[in-house]
Amino acid sequence: MKIPSTIQKIMALAKKEARDILQNRIYLLVVLVQVFIIIGAVGLVAVAAVASDPALLDQVGVTSALNIGLPQNLEGSSLSKYLEEEKITLNYYNSTDEAKIALGKKLVAVVDLSSSGEVVVQVDTSNVFYPVVSTKISDAVDKFNTEKTLKNAGLNESQVNIIQNPVNFQEIKINQDNQVPLALDSPYFVEVIYGFIVPFILLLPFFLASNIVTDSVVGEKERKTFEVLLMTPLSSYMVIIGKIIPILFFSLIQSIAWIAVLDLLRVPIFNPALLILVLFFMGLAFIGVGILISMLVDSTKEANSAITLVLVFATFILFIPLFVKSEIFQGVFNFIPTVLMVKLAVSPNIRPEIMLYLLPTLIISFLIFVGTVRSFRHERAIRL
Repeated sequence: MKIPSTIQKIMALAKKEARDILQNRIYLLVVLVQVFIIIGAVGLVAVAAVASDPALLDQVGVTSALNIGLPQNLEGSSLSKYLEEEKITLNYYNSTDEAKIALGKKLVAVVDLSSSGEVVVQVDTSNVFYPVVSTKISDAVDKFNTEKTLKNAGLNESQVNIIQNPVNFQEIKINQDNQVPLALDSPYFVEVIYGFIVPFILLLPFFLASNIVTDSVVGEKERKTFEVLLMTPLSSYMVIIGKIIPILFFSLIQSIAWIAVLDLLRVPIFNPALLILVLFFMGLAFIGVGILISMLVDSTKEANSAITLVLVFATFILFIPLFVKSEIFQGVFNFIPTVLMVKLAVSPNIRPEIMLYLLPTLIISFLIFVGTVRSFRHERAIRL
């Protein structure tokens, strides 16, 4: 089947633009930087999740490095027993004053009993493991105080153990064949990864795409090559379509690649087809904004400044709702693209209302793109 000449011309220009993009070392460097951003972001969240979760620290064996100091007279006491159960390394000193010298260096905390029998804890709050150590010490102290209260009430050791451990909880896992593996079984990790990192990573290429559009058009204006391009048998409409095809294609390829990378990092992304559809239309919107800016400025410096302001504003609109919990604005937040992306990415089940919430994003993005392309066409692409 013979390809229409119009499509042939557009594809020829698209190939030329694709070669220019691939030969641009800065663009390739930015793509490489995105890989490090993704791996670094996931890694930082994983470290933060482990550092803030006592159970995860126990699993990876890091708690053996958590050192707290106690005076020698507490060795073998019930308090030291409960602290050991929390998998904290106990270091005994001749006195509390001697232990305090190592606080902030070797020790994360110093624990002692006051003359009235109250537990006194001093913690180095600058230590990265301060929240975990504080939680573990608090749990141990609660058990110690409970034991002391029960014994003062006349209960013996056996009765105290029964009260403190009334139920032996055993978790029986079923349907494990369908279990989706995660990098970490941590609520904090899951919340941050899916609630911010995933939409940020998937939209990153399209933030870059709007910048490439302005550079492609305004750069040619500065180099005086746009005049030559307009003299070819191509309408301004065909010119802009030919320019944006490779940009949109490369952005989608990057987003698909990042989904694959996240999967390799054991962060599964559900409903990838719908996510790509949303990204496609959002890519049209970002590219449309880039076209609009290209018509309004005369230099790449002005274009870069303008697109930076637009992206800052877009970042605020797209990502602030991910961190705001408000019943008042929840009805509005349901239509925010990033919120919808999170809902699509976290569960294989798609609720019917999500499809309804998606429509405004798809329609508005398409209208932005069509509107700017038509304006470009009518303006005959600018003041040369």
